[in-house]
Amino acid sequence: MPFVKTFICAAAFALGTTGAAIASPVLNNWVFNPTGGGFAGGQVINEYLDINGNAFIQLTRTGGNSFSFKETAVFNSIQADSNGRLFPLNYPGGNITATFEATGNGVFGGAFSFGGGTIRMYQNPVNNQYAGTSGYYGANLGEMIAEFNVLAGGGGLVDSNGSPTTNGQVSVFAQAAPGMLDAGYFFNKNGRDLSTESILSFAFTNANTVGSPTRRLVSEVGCQFAGFTGPGCTTGTTYRNRPGEYFFISSNGQFKLAELNEVPEPGSIALFGIALLAAGATARKRKTLQK
Repeated sequence: MPFVKTFICAAAFALGTTGAAIASPVLNNWVFNPTGGGFAGGQVINEYLDINGNAFIQLTRTGGNSFSFKETAVFNSIQADSNGRLFPLNYPGGNITATFEATGNGVFGGAFSFGGGTIRMYQNPVNNQYAGTSGYYGANLGEMIAEFNVLAGGGGLVDSNGSPTTNGQVSVFAQAAPGMLDAGYFFNKNGRDLSTESILSFAFTNANTVGSPTRRLVSEVGCQFAGFTGPGCTTGTTYRNRPGEYFFISSNGQFKLAELNEVPEPGSIALFGIALLAAGATARKRKTLQK
């Protein structure tokens, strides 16, 4: 599924999830301070935080061609808008990581969707902890600065073994109530601290199966974080992906925000809708030209 189409579907979901969300386009030019130092010292985020990471997927057949799944993942965020202004360099101590836990259901050779879960973001003042052996792959160290509840929906497409289609698009929608974001980190463009708001988050990633996960990734994310007890987690055994049952994937993508309490002018809402339609038209035109 083309990225822009995924975005349109995600936005449509968000706009229909709650009455407040109907008037809540994705934030642009918001401000993020990786060290929690406040609005004045933060970086203007045009649209998204870049994210990359790895996930361990465990599938359970539920009859016929259906399955349920559990995903346990770790993520790292070192910049925004792919602008090269790396947080750890421009904001010493601003190492941003996250953990992701979710469950859901799907169909082999079809689609899957999330049923619920949790995203937790951390700010760690110590450099180069991510991909280490402290905590869970170094992803849950330092101060937890945000927590989001994963909403039902989102998801993506899988092959006949339940693995994401090559470079497949995966979308996740989540929400944070007031107080679930720490003060000093997230701000709208007007300087209002988003820790006092109801916030909707969108994560869009490209997912690919990791053919040969490292021993550290297996140990830290599979055995410790996910609680897997199969091969690779007991002495004398070697881990190998088992399609249709369990496997690792790598992901990279974007993390976006929207204010649920923000009610823009009717004209802004109309422009947002027009922008989505234009994006869809552009995608269709591009697809036609590629045929």
